[in-house]
Amino acid sequence: MVSTEQSQSSAELIKTPALPITIGRIAKPPPMTTRTTNRDGTQLAFTSSQAASYLGVSLATVRRWTNDGHLHGYRTPGGQRRFSREQLDQFLSSLTSADDTTSAA
Repeated sequence: MVSTEQSQSSAELIKTPALPITIGRIAKPPPMTTRTTNRDGTQLAFTSSQAASYLGVSLATVRRWTNDGHLHGYRTPGGQRRFSREQLDQFLSSLTSADDTTSAA
């Protein structure tokens, strides 16, 4: 026979808190992000989509220009393209200066 003390200690072991069970959709943790704005609010790094919006072209055009070497940026360790505002502004100025020379001819 089991004494009352043994059964109480066994019951205490069984009453340990269980892990919470979530039914339905599991909440995802917030994505890890790097700081993309400076303290004064200026943009440090643009994604390809953001660069396309900034330049007024499609995402495919940004990819093509990058692959062809016309638009310079860098890649993250995960392989994603990033562009600084300075790189995008230099690219825009090179487009406008090229347009000025062709229209003068």
